[in-house]
Amino acid sequence: MSDDAVTLMKQQVGKAAADRVQSGTIVGLGTGSTTAYAIQYIGERLQKGELKDIKGIPTSFQASVLAKKYGIPLTSLDEVDRIDVAIDGADEVDPQKQLIKGGGAAHTREKIVDSLAEQFIVVVDSSKLVDKLGLGFLLPVEVIPMAMTPVMRAIEGLGGEPTLRMGVKKAGPVVTDEGNLVIDVKFANGIENPADLEKTLNNIPGVLENGLFVDTADVILVGEVKDGQPSVREV
Repeated sequence: MSDDAVTLMKQQVGKAAADRVQSGTIVGLGTGSTTAYAIQYIGERLQKGELKDIKGIPTSFQASVLAKKYGIPLTSLDEVDRIDVAIDGADEVDPQKQLIKGGGAAHTREKIVDSLAEQFIVVVDSSKLVDKLGLGFLLPVEVIPMAMTPVMRAIEGLGGEPTLRMGVKKAGPVVTDEGNLVIDVKFANGIENPADLEKTLNNIPGVLENGLFVDTADVILVGEVKDGQPSVREV
């Protein structure tokens, strides 16, 4: 599939999610390339007057910058008592709507915002749909820096192969918006029980959060290209 087709598909699925946002709502703004289009289209709907009285809660520095660029007023969890809808991407989606997120190292904030939302809409392209989580994409685990070595040992004890995520075009490891490190974990046979593993990992002292999103997704919007034409379907 050409880069142009992929871009078109991401735009279409981002627009489909943005079209579901209603006036007077608090919107969780996710992180990543597909969600970036949703943020852009929400901003365009505001400018056209199709939407009014929207407030966004960003899940990352990237989302915050984009929201400001497209004129979406921002608020915080201290200021609101609800989130009506959250729009976010995913790195893998299984048939039970369980997700792996964290390719952009923003999964801790994303999980807070996405799990608080009345409705969590996931926007992905068809390449993110998998039969089983963890076979293709490594599971991100956010760790407090001083605990990195003991946490990696504990993960090895669970049968995982942990690697510290290193920066691209940056010397040294990736540092999250919270100032922590990310360990990417490979499970040779994939993840058998996402719900159990999510809890087990989060119980390791020094782990802040991991990229398993269990029972949080309400709607999955999937972008596809058929005969060169982008389309969006709901799972």
